[in-house]
Amino acid sequence: MNDLQRYLVEEAVEDYEQGRLSRRAALRAIAGVAGVALAAQLIDARAQGAKSVPSKASPSTPPQVSPNDAAIVAGIAEFPGEGARLEGYLARPAQGGRFPIVLVCHENRGLTRHIEDVARRLAKAGYVALAVDLLSREGGTDKHDFDAIPGILGKAPPARHVQDFKSGLAFAKSQPSARGDRVGMVGFCFGGAVTWRVAAGVPDLRAAVPFYGVPVPEADVPGIGAAVLAIYAGKDDRINQNIPAIEAAMGKNGKTFRKIVYPNVDHAFHNDSGARYDAKAAKAAWGETLAWFAKYLGA
Repeated sequence: MNDLQRYLVEEAVEDYEQGRLSRRAALRAIAGVAGVALAAQLIDARAQGAKSVPSKASPSTPPQVSPNDAAIVAGIAEFPGEGARLEGYLARPAQGGRFPIVLVCHENRGLTRHIEDVARRLAKAGYVALAVDLLSREGGTDKHDFDAIPGILGKAPPARHVQDFKSGLAFAKSQPSARGDRVGMVGFCFGGAVTWRVAAGVPDLRAAVPFYGVPVPEADVPGIGAAVLAIYAGKDDRINQNIPAIEAAMGKNGKTFRKIVYPNVDHAFHNDSGARYDAKAAKAAWGETLAWFAKYLGA
């Protein structure tokens, strides 16, 4: 089991324990990665401490930037990948000019409306944003049951995710409005982990902002050329246990690194369509994200 697969399994178990997933939903999420037998063993072993019922469904919120906002142009885009046709959500400023590129990686539920909104927020801030759908090779996020998506993502090797973002970057660079010499990336949860791996595997990246993502192993740190701003949630012990090692490795290798830990908030606090959303921390973290991109990419 690779590190991204382990992350997906641990997150499903944690969500079950804390009542965010039913037993059935957790089994589906884990089985796609680890198999049915192991999924049942993991869930049953932790059942004593789990809440008896799942939490309420995530709140439905309007987008922060409308798809019809006159200041941007946004929509689904297709582009060539390695051996497959890929999809993503492309957003850019409506005004003329050329703008830095920011790649966006979704959480473990695929290219959701929330992630599309994140791309539009970046466009409104002066960037060409591309959110790649990492389920493109399986027909796209909308073709799959919500609870099955983590398993699908987990079956794909991390290198495939990195390659699909390389293809997405090539497509973004081809846009007349894009500045190919100024590239950044942001990702959330599973997408934060992918952002770390793209930073280590794509030399063109100048800035990266992984939100509560599992970092790359120390052996991969020398390949990071981007300035990394790592965002964490104070109550997210499962992810935060990785902070000391990656902070030391980034310092040892002379990399530009800053971390921000927002106290008293949980994993996925930035997602305003989720039950763990924290408006104050999300606003602050987004402000830091834009400031980081402005510093290293310009806008």
